[in-house]
Amino acid sequence: MRTIEDSPLLVLVLSLVMLWSSVQIGAFLRKKLGPLGDDERRDFDLVLTSTLALLGLIIGFSFSMVFSRYDQRKNYEEAEANAIGTEYVRADLLPPAEASRLRQLLTSYLNERVLFYQTRDVEHLRQIDSETLQLQTELWSVVEAVAAMQPTPTVALAVSGMNDVLNSQGYTQAAWWNRFPTSAWTLSGAIAILCNLLVGYGSRRTSGVVLVILPLAVSISFFLIADMSSPREGLIRVAPQNLVRLSESLQAR
Repeated sequence: MRTIEDSPLLVLVLSLVMLWSSVQIGAFLRKKLGPLGDDERRDFDLVLTSTLALLGLIIGFSFSMVFSRYDQRKNYEEAEANAIGTEYVRADLLPPAEASRLRQLLTSYLNERVLFYQTRDVEHLRQIDSETLQLQTELWSVVEAVAAMQPTPTVALAVSGMNDVLNSQGYTQAAWWNRFPTSAWTLSGAIAILCNLLVGYGSRRTSGVVLVILPLAVSISFFLIADMSSPREGLIRVAPQNLVRLSESLQAR
């Protein structure tokens, strides 16, 4: 199910409009209620500074959360490539016929995993998931049949490697589902709106470039958070460089 988070540009536009409107509403309220006195101004500046500091901390923690998720997706891509490459080598531990069949299936499976990272089309992704599941079933059936006939330590090593291949795909999928929480988006947006209301209310002018700076800066921050949190959309994505390199290496053989 697609959400607004899956469209970082839309997050940028909506955030900018919403936050700029908040500044203008704050400026409008200040005009209606009158200017702040000297004592009120000192208290207001203290509240504004504290609120802006809180907003900065929230954005910083948000970046930390999405960076960790992005790094996790990169690490699992590398782990998946290592698991497939290791199992391809361990196919030599099986009888020749099963080893050849296993290598063919692993090559097809590797191609599907590369497509999983590269595609953005939802229908194509469903087809890839279906084919991946079918290939996993066939891969396991090959090593399972050999293990049943020849329960030796060397065959067990090939079975263990296949288990790593299947597990690595599950870890990758879990990491791609691990998104920036909706509740965190809600709280971050609420604090950002409040800060911009205060900035507009405390401003001495109702127009100008200065009143656009904070909404623009926060909107760009939200755009980057949404971009890194969305693994399949946006500008910052995990490239399957290790899987592609492994595919090229196997083709060279």
